[in-house]
Amino acid sequence: MIGVVDYGGGNLASVGHALDRIQTGWQLVCNRSEVEAVDSLIFPGVGAAGPAMQGLQVQGLDTAIQQFVSSGRPYLGICLGHQLLFQRSAEDASACLGILTGEVVRLKTAEKVPHVGWNTVELRQSNRLFEGVEDEAFYFTHSFVANAGDEVVTARTTHGVPFVSAVSAAGVFGVQFHPERSGDAGLRLLTNFVGISQGAAGNAH
Repeated sequence: MIGVVDYGGGNLASVGHALDRIQTGWQLVCNRSEVEAVDSLIFPGVGAAGPAMQGLQVQGLDTAIQQFVSSGRPYLGICLGHQLLFQRSAEDASACLGILTGEVVRLKTAEKVPHVGWNTVELRQSNRLFEGVEDEAFYFTHSFVANAGDEVVTARTTHGVPFVSAVSAAGVFGVQFHPERSGDAGLRLLTNFVGISQGAAGNAH
């Protein structure tokens, strides 16, 4: 079972609809006990880091997510859910989950910001999440990006300047784009995550 984090915001309806389309079981998770009961987590995100972290802390979801990730179960962060993996966000000087080393900063480019629309990702390393969609375009809408160490960078995208568009580390995946709004390529990526989740669940039994 996949848990979709409900912190009082986020693109929950679109993510749920995409998971329904690929016929996978999912449920909203709103507290620690619900997080502990699922096999994997998807954190969809729209909005700013500060209010999102406040919402997580009120519900005790911040430490629940940190412990979930520490257990080795798969996690997929989408857009803000990807950014919150890091230590801090310059968007509002907010501390984030601190699961990955790095800071979220404003995208410094001569191009229009927010970066909105379809763009391709350039894979830097082979990754199961991107099987079958290595050369596809995905839908972006964001003004901030993660400064991440090369050891976790899966892909970069260029919007005037290159930025980190996907990361992975020991079962933790983050994407700056929105797979739930990215047509067939996005559905394939989510299907890949379901496969990763099922493999991890099988190994645990």
